[in-house]
Amino acid sequence: MANHFRSNERQGSEDVDLFDETTSTVASQVSVPGVESGAGTTGSSAAVEDTSAPLEQVHVVTAAEPEDTTAQPGYQSVFESLSGVDAPVVSRTGNPTISFKNVTLIYPAQPNKPALEDVSLDIYPGEFVFIVGHSGSGKSSLLRLITREQVVTAGEVIVAGQDLTKLRNKKVPYLRRQIGTVYQDFKLLTDKTIYENVAFALECIGKPRSVINAQVPEVLRLVGLGEKMDNYPDQLSGGEQQRVSVARAMVNRPPLLICDEPTGNLDPAISLGIMKLLDRINRSGTTVVMATHDREMVDSMRKRVIALEAGHVVRDQEKGGYGYYGAI
Repeated sequence: MANHFRSNERQGSEDVDLFDETTSTVASQVSVPGVESGAGTTGSSAAVEDTSAPLEQVHVVTAAEPEDTTAQPGYQSVFESLSGVDAPVVSRTGNPTISFKNVTLIYPAQPNKPALEDVSLDIYPGEFVFIVGHSGSGKSSLLRLITREQVVTAGEVIVAGQDLTKLRNKKVPYLRRQIGTVYQDFKLLTDKTIYENVAFALECIGKPRSVINAQVPEVLRLVGLGEKMDNYPDQLSGGEQQRVSVARAMVNRPPLLICDEPTGNLDPAISLGIMKLLDRINRSGTTVVMATHDREMVDSMRKRVIALEAGHVVRDQEKGGYGYYGAI
């Protein structure tokens, strides 16, 4: 992230200063009489005094935790405009859009290491929720349970009023019509235009041509690509391709949007555009659940944060920050 790079630059300059200071300290305390620069080493052992004492004073510079630039006076994140101070209040009454009840998921390849264990949580209509944690903590597994790509080992998953543990396979496509999905790697069809990529999502569920002709241009204008409908994916930037992915996910106007690292391959400025788009979609009433490693984004937007660690929910915080979770 941008703040990460700035931290590295600053730390690099400090390291240079420390190195210069350490070098001058050693040079002043180690004298080599009669030996000029570039001279041979004959007799140097006699000329050099005991260097053990000066060497004890040399400071060893070790790698420290990167300084949090967001805590510095005057720092302003690129995501500051999405801080959520004027976000609509979500009522947590009635039936939740997503409900996990004592959910455990165990993959056959790792029977002794549950991907999720005894997870319980509720997400209500209109919420914007970040899922954070280390890689391998269970974020993607949780999202796959919501879209019914995985089936729980134990517990219940209820989405849009349907118990997915009892849902027949032939009903799964109908469930997914109510869920939009956005991925890190876009998953666009390279041999189709932008218009055709978005239209394909409607064609697959049998929408008539009249609906397609009306909704596709509308959603492409919403994401700022109304002028590029005839372009192919390889003619667009990474940020524009992700906008197409968002448009495809939203063209059927689903009440739930699932995002798995949608800004993982984008730089901060382009990520800001994607997050503004998702924030606008959320404010229109769509529930957004997003897994991310982007610390600066989460800390700035102050949405609800659910943190996972080793398959367990370790934190569920309203207007939360990222916390101490790495991106490894």
